[in-house]
This record gives sequence, structure tokens and C-alpha cells, in this order.
Amino acid sequence: MTKISPIDFKPELVAMMKSVLEQASAHIDTASGKPATPATKAKMASRILATAAEGVTDAGTLHSVAIEEGLCPAD
Repeated sequence: MTKISPIDFKPELVAMMKSVLEQASAHIDTASGKPATPATKAKMASRILATAAEGVTDAGTLHSVAIEEGLCPAD
């Protein structure tokens, strides 16, 4: 996979990552029974960005890694 610098993310990719974060946050909210904290959402967003920078831009994969990160809430 080709790495992508975050400054080179296309607007379409940024919009998709935002949507993935919203969907993954909703999943965490439902699974935990309470809203994800801002810190947890930031942790999930960071994981999405890092994964995309590694060249992984599939929405399903990004959704999965965000949920994985969100299952362990940030302090």
C-alpha cells in the first residue's frame, strides 16, 4: 500500500472519514449505552487518520479500526 500524507488527503476521503467517525461513534454509543466522550472520539479519529495515512482508505476497514479503538474509552 502507498502511504498518503494527511495534507494530500482529497476532500472526498476527508468527507468519508468524517462519515465513518460519525457512524463508528454511534455504534460505540449504542454498544456502551452512553455517548462516547470527546476524548474517545478524538482517539477514534486519530486511528482513522493514521490508518488512512498508511494507505488504507476502505470505509469498512476504517469503520472497523475506529470501533476497535472506541471500545476502550479514553480517560
